[in-house]
Amino acid sequence: MTLHQPKVETFDVGHLTNTDPKGFVRAVDEYREETWGLYMARTSDHPSFHYLESWLIPQLGLRASVFHYVPERARDQDYYIDIGEFTRLGSTWTSVDHYLDIVVRTGKDLELLDVDELLDARVLGLLDPESCEQAIVRATTAIDGIASNGHDMDAWFASLGMNTTWRPPTR
Repeated sequence: MTLHQPKVETFDVGHLTNTDPKGFVRAVDEYREETWGLYMARTSDHPSFHYLESWLIPQLGLRASVFHYVPERARDQDYYIDIGEFTRLGSTWTSVDHYLDIVVRTGKDLELLDVDELLDARVLGLLDPESCEQAIVRATTAIDGIASNGHDMDAWFASLGMNTTWRPPTR
């Protein structure tokens, strides 16, 4: 795999669009802003999943997502967490991915992914030392919080006053 610059994504609440890291602009079905974060729900043209929901939570440096997979591509995961930097300017939110990801299987376990990518990005100068350290702190904080709440991400968020809601699973 070729290492890439940190992925940047834009969430334009005012125009109900989401611009992915490759520059594709997609219509958003719903945005919901809370004092602590942003919820997004939209269709997807990805071969593995047909719908995507995400919560951006800037103070934790997390983007928690539910991928509504097509049955033949289903994965053993309930949530996928991206570690990064999330900012808001007016009605536009921006995410900068910091390579680390966490897969959550509610009530069972979780798995930290892409540590090698984070370290390679640091060595190649794609991520500064402070951002690299911050990514590690954010990931370990999330791992500890989720594990301490019975491997229930939503329960951890709720314990912090961040009540996340999701659409029912669809096929």
